[in-house]
Amino acid sequence: MFEEHEGKKEMELENNNDEIIEQNDESKAKIIDDLKTQLAQEQEKVASYEKKLQYLLADFENLKKRTELDVQNRVNSVIDGIILQFLSIYDDFVRAKEALEKQKVNTNGLTSILKNMDSFLSEYGVSPIDALGEIFDPKSHEAISIKEDSSLDENTITSEIRKGYILQNRVIRPSLVEISKKA
Repeated sequence: MFEEHEGKKEMELENNNDEIIEQNDESKAKIIDDLKTQLAQEQEKVASYEKKLQYLLADFENLKKRTELDVQNRVNSVIDGIILQFLSIYDDFVRAKEALEKQKVNTNGLTSILKNMDSFLSEYGVSPIDALGEIFDPKSHEAISIKEDSSLDENTITSEIRKGYILQNRVIRPSLVEISKKA
């Protein structure tokens, strides 16, 4: 009997152990499933944060480029204004020289000053627009009169009233011109 009792106890212990192992396996499986779910959620969060970070970096780069462009445009605008004021003075010197030459006055001093001004303009990338005989281009010319001339092509520049200038591939002052039209 004792052996029987002992055998029953052993069987109960084995059954209990199997149940505990099964419960532990189920518990472990549940914990693993919970951990997998949490991992998936955290991976989604990381992916979301990475995407937001990429958008923020792209926005920052765009802002940086826009700011640099705005600063460059502002600098160009200020430089253009200064050069335009200088060109007004330059034009006055050219007109003075022409008026004095008509009166047969010595203009050597003005010629030297104009050479220095030409050198200054050239040094800073300012170049005149060659207009005479060219075809009218609204980007670099401003037509203020029309002359009928059947010997010339349509919109050929026949006369330049005021010289135009380009600064670093930007027209800062268009040429004032007279253009031809066929009769």
